[in-house]
Amino acid sequence: MTVPDERRLMGELANSGYYLALRVGFAFPMEEVITFQPEWVEHYTRHRFMLSDPIIRWMYANSGTIRWSEIALDDPREVMRQARSFGLRFGVAVSCFDNDPGGQRSFGSFARSDREFSNAEVRQLEGWVGKLHRDKAPPTNLTGAEITALQMVRDGMRLKQVAHELGVTEGAVKQRLKNARVKLGAKTGAEAISRAAGFGLL
Repeated sequence: MTVPDERRLMGELANSGYYLALRVGFAFPMEEVITFQPEWVEHYTRHRFMLSDPIIRWMYANSGTIRWSEIALDDPREVMRQARSFGLRFGVAVSCFDNDPGGQRSFGSFARSDREFSNAEVRQLEGWVGKLHRDKAPPTNLTGAEITALQMVRDGMRLKQVAHELGVTEGAVKQRLKNARVKLGAKTGAEAISRAAGFGLL
């Protein structure tokens, strides 16, 4: 199943929209998708609900799934009540995490206006978020030499300078950069550097 199909199916299950954050690092996700109605997004943003939103707090602190109605965290700013007034009456939160010291988290918050999500639908959403999380995982096959070459180019060094600094030929540097591009699925050197940085490799 392709990513667009998964996201289309998420949208069909979450008929009031969803928020998806993939590979959240220190502060920002590598990719973010918001399909909630613009009026709710504007209201949520204007009132700076994120830090007090019990759904977001649950997803940052836990792994697995939970229906919104089961979240027992304080909601002093009544984010959940206000969400219901925008048609976000029923929902489920999904969160997954790499279990290592530098691990990243991906999560999704999915809403319906008409009924609770079934157990089967919750499992589907959990499976899709988990798959997207794994699909966005950094490649593990980049060599130290390839990462170093990317770092040096990112820092503004020319190929001749990189080669001199590393004690190799320009051809060797070009090959390392080409290998890195292929492993990162990038079409250009700039895209490879951007992706590597996004993965926290640089």
